[in-house]
Amino acid sequence: MRSARQVAGAFSVPEDGRLRVLFFVEGFTDIRFVTGLSEVCSLTLAVPARQYAESGLKERVALSGARISVAEIRGGRFEFQGRSLAYLWKHARQFDVILAQEVLRGALNANLVGKLRGVPVITYMCISPAEYFGCRRERSRIGVLTGAVGEFAIRCMMAVNGRLASCSVAMGPYLQKVASTYSTRVKVGLYYGVDTSLFRPIDTHLRTALRERLELPRENFIVLLSSRISHEKDPETVLRAVSIARSKGLDAIVLNIGGGYRDFLELARHMGLAQSKQWVLGRPALHPMSEVHRYYNACDMLAQASLAEGAGLSPLEALACGVPVVATAVGGMAIILKGYARLVPRQDAKAMAEEILWVASNREDAAAQALKGREYVIREWSREKAFADLRRVLEDVSGVSSKQTMQAQEIATR
Repeated sequence: MRSARQVAGAFSVPEDGRLRVLFFVEGFTDIRFVTGLSEVCSLTLAVPARQYAESGLKERVALSGARISVAEIRGGRFEFQGRSLAYLWKHARQFDVILAQEVLRGALNANLVGKLRGVPVITYMCISPAEYFGCRRERSRIGVLTGAVGEFAIRCMMAVNGRLASCSVAMGPYLQKVASTYSTRVKVGLYYGVDTSLFRPIDTHLRTALRERLELPRENFIVLLSSRISHEKDPETVLRAVSIARSKGLDAIVLNIGGGYRDFLELARHMGLAQSKQWVLGRPALHPMSEVHRYYNACDMLAQASLAEGAGLSPLEALACGVPVVATAVGGMAIILKGYARLVPRQDAKAMAEEILWVASNREDAAAQALKGREYVIREWSREKAFADLRRVLEDVSGVSSKQTMQAQEIATR
């Protein structure tokens, strides 16, 4: 496969007759979604240049070998808004469909241009914007007035985008309900799903060897917190829960992996938790397609605490590895993890600690529940299903069928 081509607004028409899709990104996105999308269409990625480089996505795309054209759009928030509008206006008709990330500013640009240029637009929602924004107010990061104005603007953009978009795709059943409040054309998506051939169980002997390889303690009960440290997450509850479990005799440590791991370590220090330097660990961000699964397999369980959550792919990845999960019963996690994870009330560190202790004391039962979860992930959240479903949506909205693209590919190869 050819390497990704970095361009500054150029677009080359595919020679293989595949569905031509523009994925328009207004912020950060995941390499797993980008590479999977590139497998089901001829993909052009339009991204803000700064975030594309800073997030590491630019390097990962270049190394992936995926067939992608990339348009890097310069400028801060307002400049990007203007430049991206100009880019869309110039290039929109070169695509069969535009896939817009989320349902806010970027999607608004895509929908306006799509309507005027006669190109169908699909919005893809992976978070509940108003709820996530509300978490900023809950954490006192913004004032009452800013919170009210911001939420009003968000809901207005959601309503307008819902009316203009040809289709709205929402990750999981919870976000489907959220999206249905502003759009009558909603499909359930699975984002990048879970690669169950990569995220799979290993035996105890291999786990011990893996801990040595990753330089993790061999004997401790390791609780993994794999999510980023941001306003909608609740790492404080995980830290308090592990601290409580330790006070009741469990030799536990908690490990955070991600770009914000230093913030996690500082948070533990700021909370004044006893001897936190000994049991709170952090590691830098890892490549999600080649390294993250090893940390799931090396740990005894995953803890996911959130103030708001659209779906929760990290717990699903853990379950695919046969690793027990304790999570907050909030948003999408309350729906998709029911029966497969130990669910606790929002911000209830004591309840989370009790579930951590239960997992540690009932290893066989906890593993059995997790393996039941793996079967669920294979059936409902696999990577293959995620992109097969998305391909059907792209084809339905664009009017270009798989049969047509296959015929075009046959002609192109003659």
